[in-house]
Amino acid sequence: MMHKGLFFILLGLFCLPQVSHAQTVAYADFDREDSKDISFEIIGKMNDHILVYKNIRWKHKLSIYDQDMRTRETVMLDFIPEKTVNVDFITYPDFFYIIYQYQKRSILHCMAVKLDGNGKKLSEPVEMDTTQISLMADNKIYSTINSEDKKKIMVFKMQKKWDRFNIVTLLFDDQLKLIRKTREVIPFDERRDSYGDFLLDNEGNLVFSIDKQEGYRENSGTLNLVTKAPASDSFVFHPINLNNKFVDDVKLKIDNLNKRYIIASFYYPKSRGSIEGLFTCTWDRTTGTQNPSAFNVFDPYLRADAKSDGLQRFAFDDYYIRQIFVKKDGSFLVAAEDYSSQTSSNSNSWNRWDYLNNPNALSSNSYYYYSPYSGYYRPYNRYNNFQSTRFYYANIMVLSVDKSGLAEWAKVIQKDQFEDNDDSYLSYSTMNSGGEIHFIFSLNSGNQVITDQSLAPDGTIKRNATLKSRERGYQFMSKFGKQVGARQLIIPCTYRGNISFAKVDF
Repeated sequence: MMHKGLFFILLGLFCLPQVSHAQTVAYADFDREDSKDISFEIIGKMNDHILVYKNIRWKHKLSIYDQDMRTRETVMLDFIPEKTVNVDFITYPDFFYIIYQYQKRSILHCMAVKLDGNGKKLSEPVEMDTTQISLMADNKIYSTINSEDKKKIMVFKMQKKWDRFNIVTLLFDDQLKLIRKTREVIPFDERRDSYGDFLLDNEGNLVFSIDKQEGYRENSGTLNLVTKAPASDSFVFHPINLNNKFVDDVKLKIDNLNKRYIIASFYYPKSRGSIEGLFTCTWDRTTGTQNPSAFNVFDPYLRADAKSDGLQRFAFDDYYIRQIFVKKDGSFLVAAEDYSSQTSSNSNSWNRWDYLNNPNALSSNSYYYYSPYSGYYRPYNRYNNFQSTRFYYANIMVLSVDKSGLAEWAKVIQKDQFEDNDDSYLSYSTMNSGGEIHFIFSLNSGNQVITDQSLAPDGTIKRNATLKSRERGYQFMSKFGKQVGARQLIIPCTYRGNISFAKVDF
């Protein structure tokens, strides 16, 4: 139970002095065809260049910018076929891999090619795997993951047939040499089973979670951690003790330094109801055992600060875990965001289950607290306008959890964002400067102002000077930003209907 003093700590957030940082913004040139219909990925910085992948209809290209965001070169990736269904990137200091899948007739091809920081091919495309599919079958079956140190790469495919998942894993080293290929069939109930993110540790172990609902629109009362060793052909299911509690939207994080897997979720005292607190536990990879589970109850003071309106018992029902930040000593931070939406001409009220089954929902991506160059990407999303939807992104809550899973302190960063029909300008991104984590988000007033609040390891929050664009007409999409340097972010933005990119130095 969090003590009463937490309330006064949280109130101190608004009494902290303003801290100024010199901030500079440089905007990239944009092509007229870089409209909102494109998808993109900020690949990162390489050889003092900023690399961004863009896909416009059937075209695939690489934009290379200098440190002032001037376009040095645009490289057409002509080797990528038109009917490509997925493109992934794995970056290294002086080269990167593009792993892509395309369909030709009834065959899916998974290919890889190596490029340097100037977009020049260092190898011809090589075939990693193929799959024959039927005419009406789902062709988005391949996924690519890599370990934190990027010495292990895994391509896996999942095909559903009846009540089974046929899972094939291909483990490679950093030179794309195949280490092991395995195939296994595991049961799957699409109405009750929820699979968490698939992750790969530095040793090549595959790990993910499966939670199971007892009934439709109920919370999950059963949770398993699933692992597969690099030399094994089979998955191993490890039941996680929930002490008769219930969970949903389970998040998993690998702690490579301490050889542990961290599991976190909000929990419920019964199969239907409101969130009571935060559930955490860790799995020790060395001993192959679960450490004791921890159930941290949210007290009334935290509930009052997390949500200013409505009944306190519902305060966390719209919160979703976005990130887990791991510290060197094995403790960690959990960041969650208040999110909801309201759709016109829809008699059904907002509920958590609809969100968790929404393919357009923002997925959480984890960062390492001690790694200043972690980042994430999401493509630009558009929502249909057959009916009006208003999106609300409100407060951010951060909880510090010790190595045993017990909450040490909690802080709430206040924000209030909303937008109709398009939530691309809402939510937040983070920047890890080593000693602090910065939470960066736009205000609603034209989206020209970026707020920067930083969190120190002891829980101290600073309100840094806001970043305001000197160029009128730019709207920042903060949640798609990616850190590319110790104190440098690339943030996508729009200008008169075109996609551009801003380099922000803090």
